[in-house]
Amino acid sequence: MDAIVVDSLEKTYGRGVKALDGIRFSVPEGEVFGLLGPNGAGKSTTVRILATLTTADAGSATVAGHDVAREAGAVRRAIGYVPQASGVDREATGHENLILQGRLQGMRGSDLERRSADLLETFGLSDKANALVKTYSGGMKRRLDVAMGLVHRPQVLFLDEPTTGLDPEARAAMWEELEALASAERLTILLTTHYLEEADRLARRVAIVSKGKVVVEGTPESLKSELRGDAVTVELDGTDTNRAADIARDLVGVHEVTKDGRRIHLRVDQGAQAVPVILAALDSAGSGVQSVTVSRPSLDDVYLHYTGRDFRADDGESR
Repeated sequence: MDAIVVDSLEKTYGRGVKALDGIRFSVPEGEVFGLLGPNGAGKSTTVRILATLTTADAGSATVAGHDVAREAGAVRRAIGYVPQASGVDREATGHENLILQGRLQGMRGSDLERRSADLLETFGLSDKANALVKTYSGGMKRRLDVAMGLVHRPQVLFLDEPTTGLDPEARAAMWEELEALASAERLTILLTTHYLEEADRLARRVAIVSKGKVVVEGTPESLKSELRGDAVTVELDGTDTNRAADIARDLVGVHEVTKDGRRIHLRVDQGAQAVPVILAALDSAGSGVQSVTVSRPSLDDVYLHYTGRDFRADDGESR
């Protein structure tokens, strides 16, 4: 049974800004599913609609079997929601934040106290349970955010960019905790992220989103394995990118060429063997090269393959 079903959602904001353009996907019960895309792709808008915080202009969606438009109250009782912006009360303790959240969800007494204590232990916050949240580090605040989303034992948990703003060490620690959480809680998790490595590590399946649409969906490994050979990126020194791309397309063993600013991205059979041939051909044609890199296929390459654009460039333009 699918815990989340999204069917052709559309959403337009002021001045014709189309945040969602018929986005569609479904998430089976108990799965960690990643919505992966650059900032501005429509991920957060999708989650806000699913969490009943805004309405779609067209299309439909169900969460835990409830229609988000017609059964908003039932949806809210079934979900936990961790938004991008922290929702913790900085002037209260970690324990007080969890107790308040539980009471808002109708929990009382010893069950709420046990659940609060268990979550503080799970997220490594027991020793700071009675400290004011304003004394917490950024990583600790984010862990408390997730704990608050779980206090009432939801069927579905929405994590909207859960590690944005964290330093690399805190992000890695959060990944470990989320991996353990997915195994222990047996709930459905919808994760939105613009970190490629985060989706690759945490999600069983991902939907890559661009301009309000899902462009491809599958497991990270299956999406990467569909791309033949190695990825080669050549950064030019300002010479004609179109000409360099045409030269590369004519070389034996080159299967795909895309352009991105001063870079050309190639898909080749054997990266180590192809690079000298590529460089020699470009040099003969007078195309100067600043750098060249070779790598195995990544989710960045999947995004490039299906959209024709570099993921990190799109992400930077949307900030």
